[in-house]
Amino acid sequence: MAEKTEINFDVCVFIRTFATRMTEEIKQLKQLLSFPKEITIVTHRNPDGDAIGSSMGLASYLKKLHHSVKVIFPSEYPTSYGFITGIQMAMIFDLDPNAARTAIDKSDVIFCLDFNGLDRVDKLGESIQFSKAKKVLIDHHLEPEPFSDIEFSDTSASSTCELVFKVIDELGDRNKIDPDTGECLFTGLITDTGSFRYGTRPYTYEVAAALKSLGVDDYLLADKIFNSQKEKHLRLLGHCLANRMEIMKDYGVGIMWLTRKDYADFDIQRGDTEGIVNYMLMMENIKVAAFILEQPSIIKISLRSKGDISVQEIAQKYFNGGGHKNASGGGVYASLNDIIDKVKKVMPKYLPKLNV
Repeated sequence: MAEKTEINFDVCVFIRTFATRMTEEIKQLKQLLSFPKEITIVTHRNPDGDAIGSSMGLASYLKKLHHSVKVIFPSEYPTSYGFITGIQMAMIFDLDPNAARTAIDKSDVIFCLDFNGLDRVDKLGESIQFSKAKKVLIDHHLEPEPFSDIEFSDTSASSTCELVFKVIDELGDRNKIDPDTGECLFTGLITDTGSFRYGTRPYTYEVAAALKSLGVDDYLLADKIFNSQKEKHLRLLGHCLANRMEIMKDYGVGIMWLTRKDYADFDIQRGDTEGIVNYMLMMENIKVAAFILEQPSIIKISLRSKGDISVQEIAQKYFNGGGHKNASGGGVYASLNDIIDKVKKVMPKYLPKLNV
């Protein structure tokens, strides 16, 4: 009994410490936003639903406070998110780096969303690092780098969108979340949890319920996100499942890959491969899925897992990456075959042999 009490005490101390720290950060942020400023919002390269939703949702909220707000994506966003209100006004660093750098230089405040280190924004990182603007981090990844002035970091959060909602709520401005803003934030909840299948906590559902009560049509939103695939996406998925998948049955690992030729044959663009890795986890006994992409200058890898298996550790140790416990990724300068072989050698170190 004594041991159980000690564990609970430690958890309570952590919760109180986190709550106290957040209260102080909220006070600082409230003061920072007390009168109109030039604000820039930046998220990570290859933005996903959470990065896009949190950025556009926060921008929508800040504009209601009469701030001048610009959103910068380091690279182009998937066209499937083109329905999000205001996204066409976002700046793309790869397409107009001078305009993006100018926005950073003129900023009074820079919000950094859904990334934990400046290397995740590539060339924009240096501009942010040397900017005199106040920097605010809102993120749920492990081990954030100490580059921000105000930090809202919570690895137990389902998504950065969940944290943006919490910050707005703690600022006393829940009433400023209209259906358009709410739709942005709900986008991150849906996509980063795999439609609420993983990475959730009780508060995640409280946020979802609050957004729905504020007017978000979650059915229509899910339809926009998941039911807008083009014919080539389904043909690509079929090709991956039929011709580019290998199963390590002894360890419950699924491996899938795409070659440079596949990229050309299927005219694969940014965002076209999103979500494919998750199909392998639908199989019985598969505990880890690896999706390996042969891009022009680098091999990208996406890792997903079930339960207590940490692919974050695998990504960090072997593939120059990181992320979350059950969803991580990385990039390696090597050949496609070398990385496939490396995955096969690494996985037995983390998974027990199955009796199949």
